[in-house]
Amino acid sequence: MAASIKKKDGGPGTPAESGEAIQIEGLHKSFGDLEVLKGIDLSVKRGEVVCVIGPSGSGKSTLLRCVNLLEEPTSGKVSVAGTEVTDPDVDIDRVRRGIGMVFQAFNLFPHLTVLENLGIAQRRVLGRDKELAERTARHNLERVGLTDKEDAYPAKLSGGQQQRVAIARALSMEPELMLFDEPTSALDPELVGDVLAVMRKLAKEGMTMLVVTHEMSFAREVADRVVFMDEGVIVEQGTPDRVVGDPQHPRTRSFLARVLDPAAAQLPE
Repeated sequence: MAASIKKKDGGPGTPAESGEAIQIEGLHKSFGDLEVLKGIDLSVKRGEVVCVIGPSGSGKSTLLRCVNLLEEPTSGKVSVAGTEVTDPDVDIDRVRRGIGMVFQAFNLFPHLTVLENLGIAQRRVLGRDKELAERTARHNLERVGLTDKEDAYPAKLSGGQQQRVAIARALSMEPELMLFDEPTSALDPELVGDVLAVMRKLAKEGMTMLVVTHEMSFAREVADRVVFMDEGVIVEQGTPDRVVGDPQHPRTRSFLARVLDPAAAQLPE
């Protein structure tokens, strides 16, 4: 994959480190009579970046939310770093400490400064003292390019800056993997690039990432693997060059034709 970002040598994304960060087997999820996920099998290796693409309503976000049990699967098995999160006896709070999640909405506390937003979970969940929490927060603000915004309140930030703060907040919990649920969909087009730049940097550092996205250029450049979902099933998956550049399934071809060249879309006769 010539255009992909290379993981740094010796980092978590190198071939020397084996093992599954996420293992999903036979995952079904229904909301009443509506079956949203219809038997998903998917694995993500440590250090791997997997982008999930597909039309709205295909089950992408539900799949992501089942990984950390924000949605409880109807049936099937989900394991994270070797721990089965679908086990009724699992300590899900402990598992979630190793999972960072970034949503479409920023979910920042409006009455707290940026630094306070990054510190509150560290102190309450991880039990860190104020000094360590603030030191960790400042380190992660530097990673997302917002060192000058630590005293700002969310209302004073652009949407792109708020999303980068949300990423820094997740990173401050020192997760082993990151889940992104369409993190740029709520942003103005000119603000998307800054958020994607942060995600590219994380990929280069070897962070394990499962990303639901409509940004095809990002998926093609950064992902190790692209998964195309439609109507609750995985239709096709493989390298970005194959899935995005040379899709084999007619449904994948139809979706990408509309996404990559929306002006050419035709209304049905």
